[in-house]
Amino acid sequence: MTGLLVLAAALLATIVIAAALRWKNGRFSTVAAPAVTDDRERLTPDQIGASLGDRATLVQFSSAFCSPCRATRVLLADIAATVPGVETVEIDAESHLQLVRDLDVRRTPTVLVLDAAGTVTTRASGLPRRDQVMAALARAADVEK
Repeated sequence: MTGLLVLAAALLATIVIAAALRWKNGRFSTVAAPAVTDDRERLTPDQIGASLGDRATLVQFSSAFCSPCRATRVLLADIAATVPGVETVEIDAESHLQLVRDLDVRRTPTVLVLDAAGTVTTRASGLPRRDQVMAALARAADVEK
């Protein structure tokens, strides 16, 4: 009987953890602005290997065998093509390990939304939905949906 209770508790814990991970996947988290100094992450065109967008830049960290990375690439390219002033940059995480460490990228795909100055305003791990990306862009650069 005790074994069944332990099994049921482990199963319940697994379900709760899986639901929490599924809920968090692809959601953007805001980067809090510091109270006194501007210590937020800032990326330059040299670091990302491309110029910044006039209004915002979508930076995607991906890897070769990541299937959600391909879908994210298509989504971000479509958004950049339809929203003026938005650029998209894809960075191979395996080839840019120091940048991955500096930005604390833990999985692929990870999408960073940069404002016009290159400041990271938000980030998401996993495959984001179109409405989530558009909302993150709106917060970063007052881009119309």
